[in-house]
Amino acid sequence: MIHSASQLDGTFTVDVEDYFQVSAFASNIRADDWGQYECRVEQNTRRVLEIAAECGTHGTFFVLGWVAQRYPELVAEIQSAGHEIGCHSQWHQLVYELGPERFRADLIESRDILQDITGQPVTMYRSPSFSITKKSLWALQILAEEGFDTDSSIYPVHHDRYGIPDASLVPHVIPTPSGSIHEFPGMVYRFGKTNIPVGGGGYLRLLPWMATRRLLNGVRSQGRPLNVYIHPWEFDPEQPRIAASLKSRFRHYQNLKTTASKIRSMLQQFDLGRMSEILAPLKTPSDLTAAKPEAMLST
Repeated sequence: MIHSASQLDGTFTVDVEDYFQVSAFASNIRADDWGQYECRVEQNTRRVLEIAAECGTHGTFFVLGWVAQRYPELVAEIQSAGHEIGCHSQWHQLVYELGPERFRADLIESRDILQDITGQPVTMYRSPSFSITKKSLWALQILAEEGFDTDSSIYPVHHDRYGIPDASLVPHVIPTPSGSIHEFPGMVYRFGKTNIPVGGGGYLRLLPWMATRRLLNGVRSQGRPLNVYIHPWEFDPEQPRIAASLKSRFRHYQNLKTTASKIRSMLQQFDLGRMSEILAPLKTPSDLTAAKPEAMLST
């Protein structure tokens, strides 16, 4: 079902990657060795699809090129279920560690794989681990040059791996010399001068559902659309354990058993849809907040 943006509380997004591909385990598992690990992304993504179907929700699935190349039928299944397909890179490498040339190559490789499978232009992007930061804003121009018009990589928080704390909290336009990018930032609840991340990934798993629901209602009361994100591996408490650092294991494995019930409750209690549905009516100069890449102040 296609909704108008005024009917939606926000967007439901899924970063389609497997448990052994996450940034938290990058120092333990080389990308060249991914093929040695048990792949569980198909079964876990299908569980997400089942829950979304139960709740009548359609969302945006940012798919890793490596996954799409090996499981093209999974991408086709996501698309045929009514979800839109975005790009989540090829090798799940942090943008600011790649540099412009390698980033472009990674982007093109993954985009072309997804377009070949879907038969449609892929124009939406989310970087691995929200790794478009102030030191990698050059990536936005490359996105525009390669035909992308939407990004959801900038998170207005303090974090050891990502974040632009003073970035705009609302969907906005970022102009580049090669065209504009519509940015849908990561979701936070504004408490005084502090941005509290909420409703996605480890932030969703860490808090009890009642606390998350209160924060989501708070985001809506502050006048912003929700931007929910999850990963298929978060629905898999039985996944193999990786011998990583204590911090990495805590971030990855905390409360995996609660993800499915929390997402089901969220989709039942909030009207979430595709990212394009939220952005479509906003893509006019009069309706969308403009922000320069080097000075994206909170709104």
